Amino acid sequence: MTQGAVYDAINAIEPRHQPYLLATHFNANASKEAAAATAAYRVLSNIVSTVPATIPFPNRASLQASLDAAYAASLDAIPNGPPKTEGINAGNAAADAMITARQNDRRFGPSPWVPNYEPGHWQPLLNPDGTLQLDPTAWVANVRPFLIRSSSQFRTDGPNTLTSTAYAEDFNEVKALGRVDSTTRTPEQTHIAIFWQGAPPPLAWNGVARNLVEQYAIDIGDSALLFAMLNLSAADSAINCWNDKYYWDFWRPWTAIQRASEDGNPDTDPDPSWTALLTAPYPEHPSGHLSGDGAHLEVLQMFFGTDKIRFGVISSRFPGETRYFDRFSDALKEIIDARIWAGLHFRTADVQAKILGRKVVHYMEKHYFQPVQ
Repeated sequence: MTQGAVYDAINAIEPRHQPYLLATHFNANASKEAAAATAAYRVLSNIVSTVPATIPFPNRASLQASLDAAYAASLDAIPNGPPKTEGINAGNAAADAMITARQNDRRFGPSPWVPNYEPGHWQPLLNPDGTLQLDPTAWVANVRPFLIRSSSQFRTDGPNTLTSTAYAEDFNEVKALGRVDSTTRTPEQTHIAIFWQGAPPPLAWNGVARNLVEQYAIDIGDSALLFAMLNLSAADSAINCWNDKYYWDFWRPWTAIQRASEDGNPDTDPDPSWTALLTAPYPEHPSGHLSGDGAHLEVLQMFFGTDKIRFGVISSRFPGETRYFDRFSDALKEIIDARIWAGLHFRTADVQAKILGRKVVHYMEKHYFQPVQ
């Protein structure tokens, strides 16, 4: 929401591409910095103030205070006068358009999960107190998308059939590599798996984009376009992915391996003691991480016009460490492997999620942000 509004605010001052929502034009001399700051502040403040009381949000007041301070500092850096005022007006108009468009978009709605104890279906892990570890963002599955036509437009092909050879291959791969105390997984693979768990796609790839914008001196108009494309397509990837997760309702490796005697496949052997290096509280297929990675990296490759570009990624799990890559595709390949090394996913879920993210971006490229003739 924020990056879509920032894009519209700046594009309304200097139209380079089709607007996302805001068709109004503003004075070409308006301050783009004031427009960007105002659009971001208004949308973020609206989100903070409208999170329902049923959603745990202990830092609402402090977060709003930090937004107030950041916005004031941004405006203080811009000289007073008509350009600043007109920029603020553009920012407010873009924010109003976004906030209005996202009314009743089904955020924070009910979970779509229906318990099913048959083989192949997701079973939540238990908290120490015996309660179920349920998905805190299951509502994402039914949110109205930003770009695509529906939350299931790009339905994945789905998990392999339990009795298939392909399922057994995926099963035995993650069984050997994803166990918490695996002797097959190398120390480096363990490190990489944990690294990517602390680098969720929105944080990782927006950070990479900021660095590349600075490195290549991308101006404010093209930067706004990049961040709008990144975040709107990644949001829709997440929505479609979460809709798929609850449509397929597929079990995680730790359940599949412990209950392999029930899957009807002679090439899978149960291990009741098997636990994963890492866990997650929602169904397995497709991979949420890879759906986001696929979308973000496809946008970056499309925007810069090449796969071959050097960049670094940071992770909250290892402060001070940066993993460097020479191609966007190299990072994507590593993340696919990392989710298996973590014991979180079968390979099929990673690959199909990557494709899902790319499909959303290709749809965006065809239907949105066309250059102004």
